[in-house]
Amino acid sequence: MESFDEPHVARSCLSPTTSGGRRAVLLTADGVRIDAAYDPPDGERDVAIVVAHGFTGALERPAVRRAAQVFSGYAGVVTFSFRGHGRSGGRSTVGDREVLDLTAAVGWARSLGYARVATVGFSMGGSVVLRHAAGAEGDVGGRVDAVASVSAPARWYYRGTAPMRRVHWVITRPAGRLVSRVGLGTRIHSADWDPVPLSPVEAVPLIAPTPLLIVHGDRDGYFPVDHPLSLAAAAGDAADLWLEPGFGHAENAAEPELLRRIGAWVAARTA
Repeated sequence: MESFDEPHVARSCLSPTTSGGRRAVLLTADGVRIDAAYDPPDGERDVAIVVAHGFTGALERPAVRRAAQVFSGYAGVVTFSFRGHGRSGGRSTVGDREVLDLTAAVGWARSLGYARVATVGFSMGGSVVLRHAAGAEGDVGGRVDAVASVSAPARWYYRGTAPMRRVHWVITRPAGRLVSRVGLGTRIHSADWDPVPLSPVEAVPLIAPTPLLIVHGDRDGYFPVDHPLSLAAAAGDAADLWLEPGFGHAENAAEPELLRRIGAWVAARTA
């Protein structure tokens, strides 16, 4: 039996980085190995931010590293690659079992000594942080102290824009999954969801009293603004909604100024 010296972290995979952070391989509840990294904060901080990237992203992608660098001004930062992405094992279920990946990352952040942990998710990761904060998969031990969802869908199976029709082709067709694996480095599970997971708009009413931030751009080419408006309506007065003029989609379009405001929101809500 494999031994562990931190929750969900294989002892043999812990290693320091040149920046003073750490790399690790986390083990999810269903046995998938997840590549993860920790970046220490600038100065003394007592909160950690766990960053959940979008579909086809990974912890080593430039946009994720940029977000981690900005957020380190406000918190310690844990980044990781969802299953089927980057160096992580398994195959992507495009937002379903990824809740278990996030749970492992949050658990690692707490094992590093952070009593307060916030999650910030982008696009697919934005839907995952919502479901995680709502207690998806029956998980309550992974509850967080604040959650920010950026560029997330409100509902599943949306095909109302050309980019999302292309995404569905990639996910549902053998040729599309081949393109994703070879061209994007993302391995996608071929099975349909069974059962269909709780949708983001169904999850948000279950998040309160945890502070919730919904961020969306008015130039998002994937999900129009009815998605964040639906999420905010479902959350009621429990959520802050930022509709960002000129902002496109997810971490690739997130400028440092927006990331700084998200980091400041997390710091304020977890104070």
